[in-house]
Amino acid sequence: MAGMKEINCDLMVIGAGMAGMAAAMFAADRQIDTVQVGITGEINFASGLLDVLAIHPQDKGTHWDDPWAGIRQLAADQPHHPYARMRIEDIQAAMDQCIAFLGKAGLQYTTRGRLNARILTPAGTVKTTYAIPRSMAAGAEALASGTPTLLVDFQGLKGYSARQIIETVGARWPDLHNVRIAFPGASGELYTEHAARKLDLAANRQQLADLIRPHIGKAKAVGLPAILGIYRTGEAVSDLEDQLGAAVFEIPTMVPAITGLRLREAFEQQLPAKGVKTFYQQKVLDALVQPDGQYCFTVSGAAPVIQIRARSVILASGRFFGKGLHADRNGIREAIFGLPVFQPADRMSWHHRDLLQSSGHPINRAGLEVDSAFRPVDRNGAVIHSSLHAVGSILAHQDWIRQKCGSGLSIATAFGAVNALAAALRP
Repeated sequence: MAGMKEINCDLMVIGAGMAGMAAAMFAADRQIDTVQVGITGEINFASGLLDVLAIHPQDKGTHWDDPWAGIRQLAADQPHHPYARMRIEDIQAAMDQCIAFLGKAGLQYTTRGRLNARILTPAGTVKTTYAIPRSMAAGAEALASGTPTLLVDFQGLKGYSARQIIETVGARWPDLHNVRIAFPGASGELYTEHAARKLDLAANRQQLADLIRPHIGKAKAVGLPAILGIYRTGEAVSDLEDQLGAAVFEIPTMVPAITGLRLREAFEQQLPAKGVKTFYQQKVLDALVQPDGQYCFTVSGAAPVIQIRARSVILASGRFFGKGLHADRNGIREAIFGLPVFQPADRMSWHHRDLLQSSGHPINRAGLEVDSAFRPVDRNGAVIHSSLHAVGSILAHQDWIRQKCGSGLSIATAFGAVNALAAALRP
């Protein structure tokens, strides 16, 4: 067709959230010829924390210090959960490989060995997670030890209050005090991206240190909202520590947050360098399964129109927010291939009467059912397309928000799917 560009590849990754980015990364590491298409807005809502598993069972709110022991129990209790499709060693390998990739991209993470860590949230609650940005590590240590700490916030920054954090967590961390200051060179409302870009520059960091220094007192650590640069966060933290003579750490902010933007930048810069052909801010219009089992896609938002032919597919299109699932009065459907969706029998069964039901709502576990290779199956358990895989939050039988396993679920299932299709693609 005139004005149409055609691309052939071994793998088409649909989606540019955490699951899609991880799938493209794992595929590139295995030298699989990969094309990725998706809207990257969803990853901007990432907290920057890499959860594996924090809570199980949900209705009891049991927190796990050892996420791997938690996964073993989860798999025993919920054998259809996506984690139950994988070996613990493979989930660990997936997390290790992703953390190493982000580190090479300049986004350093730290873990507490193989155990979960605990950090402050912007609401002052304590969150259990697995891997945290290195810029937040001193905060986890200060929380654990009760280190005398100064919390800083800024005039005009919405959704973040050091005073509220202290009021919430102060009983367990008495040596906290706070100060609110004007951000250097800013007036009126302060936007996190604007502030972070300014703090990539050393001169602005020096001005900030000069404003904080008179308030430190006996504090051995200083906590700030997560705005310490986008591209030079490690440098910004070290610089402020040198100037203040105290450990410096970030506290996550409300989403969308700079932590999500950092993840997005890391993936968007490094995946093309690893050979992935990326078409971000574009979406799949048509998806056809051809008689030979290959796939043909038409991609929107490009001029000329792009047609992509792929031997295999990883569907990482997300749930409702990512538009991988669509809900209407007739039920829930998968938006690209029309795959069958595991869901409650009718709309009246989607939610419990209690909004805060501890076990979550049935609709949260709706999604695609898959086999051990993460290939979608029909209601009889038969594989629908042998080279189509699904990963991430679109999968059924999980509630990543309440189980605190969102990033781990995305990364691990992407790893499992790529390993399965890599074996199938071998000559």
